[in-house]
Amino acid sequence: MSATRWDCSSACCDGRSPFEAGGLRQNVELDYDKLLSRAREGLEDVMTDDARFVPPEPEVLYEGKRTILRNFSDMADALRREPDHFSKYLVQELGTAGNTEGRRLVLQGRVPEKKVAERVRAYLKAFVLCEECHRPDTNFQRQGRTLVLQCEGCGAHRPIRAGSA
Repeated sequence: MSATRWDCSSACCDGRSPFEAGGLRQNVELDYDKLLSRAREGLEDVMTDDARFVPPEPEVLYEGKRTILRNFSDMADALRREPDHFSKYLVQELGTAGNTEGRRLVLQGRVPEKKVAERVRAYLKAFVLCEECHRPDTNFQRQGRTLVLQCEGCGAHRPIRAGSA
């Protein structure tokens, strides 16, 4: 059997195959568990599914009879949703009038902070999180006359209920 000459520009193997030169021999001898543990060492602890997405908590202020969501735009950005869609949902669900002023949402009347937080969680469940993999990596797509929530992570899709969009 004739030895194949490897075209290698580095001086590490002198034209020999990586196996002959000893370059890959060490990696081949490692077993699966060792390779897996070595790969996991390089990963950050932050990238767990639980810690990857933390839903924003609403910052509620009261000015007289008005309720103000101070971090409304930041919440919409974190959820990757249009502020207009998010505000319409909150106003409808809270049963009050409201409008956006700059980066905040102003609601007429004093709405309890707990009620606002509940409605934000309901929005998250209905319009942001995938029902299959529970990740927030979703977007809206229109299929005909139906609005569909499409997951970028697992590919699942589901129609969004008619009265809430």
